[in-house]
Amino acid sequence: MRPPLNTSSTVPTFYPGPIALQILGIETSCDETGVALFDTTRGLLADALHSQAVMHADYGGVVPELASRDHIRRVLPLTRQVLTAAGSTIRDISAVAYTEGPGLAGALLVGAGMAHGLAFALGVPVIGVHHLEGHLLSPLLATPAPAFPFVALLVSGGHTQLMRVGGIGDYELLGETVDDAAGEAFDKTAKLLGLGYPGGPALAALAATGTPGRFRLPRPMIGSDDLDFSFSGLKTAVLMATRSRTFSPGDRADLAAEFENAVVDVLIAKTLGAARRTNATRLVVAGGVGANRTLRQRLTDAANARGIEVFYPAIEFCTDNGAMIAFAGAMRLSGGKPPGAFGVRPRWPLATLETLTT
Repeated sequence: MRPPLNTSSTVPTFYPGPIALQILGIETSCDETGVALFDTTRGLLADALHSQAVMHADYGGVVPELASRDHIRRVLPLTRQVLTAAGSTIRDISAVAYTEGPGLAGALLVGAGMAHGLAFALGVPVIGVHHLEGHLLSPLLATPAPAFPFVALLVSGGHTQLMRVGGIGDYELLGETVDDAAGEAFDKTAKLLGLGYPGGPALAALAATGTPGRFRLPRPMIGSDDLDFSFSGLKTAVLMATRSRTFSPGDRADLAAEFENAVVDVLIAKTLGAARRTNATRLVVAGGVGANRTLRQRLTDAANARGIEVFYPAIEFCTDNGAMIAFAGAMRLSGGKPPGAFGVRPRWPLATLETLTT
């Protein structure tokens, strides 16, 4: 359990401040069960997260059936834990938000069932939240928080996208990966280097001990005229390098450092390109790879040199979590979104979300 965090200063001014509402957020899209309670006047009251990484490590990746069953075991105890930490009771809940999609169908159904059942019992609204919208808005939980509009780099195990964000629901896709997402490339490369699952953090830790430049890897599509990404070829280049010689521990660290720098080079070039094309003065980075310290430092330095501010969620809110779902649900509720029918959307294009007129 993380300690309660007061983020009232970051709540957008369009939210009806005098009305105190508590929104319970439930995230079960993949392999992390997240629950949080957000108060519209006091900010984030409490959140809790359970990661299934250890359970899936033996399989080298997420097993959907095991993920769904574990969500069932965790979601109720985490909800009780959050309410206790917040000093609230179940009757204090004003609305329930849950991840409606995209994600694993079985995992999403666990959160949907919990949210709709609880909301029906309490007689409160239930709000289906787009998982990627939760990530896009998660930097608004930080201090300082970005003002609209901004360009967002959404970079995770399943997604690498550049979005222009004009407001809640006002999203324009500028570019995306044509094959592997950056986080997926991190995980697959970590496996090639003999690292455990999840591979991204393990590879970043190894890269911190290595020297980039000793091996030379490509920077795919870094010079293309569009804002799209490609990381599959980079992963293949690592595979060819590992087959070309017997690797010592130092070799592995140097190759990891070069791989990390290659990914970061591409992400920075494309993100700054998006800012230039849209005349953006603010950038947001969200998603699990947003926790990578090399990316944070180098992108911040490069953007600041061009007079552009960069905003990040707290490290603990880069990966999937209930706080971002509770917050996105609160913003949707403030815009008058009506309660939704029971259902999940494993595939759900972000561009189909309605814009809030606030």
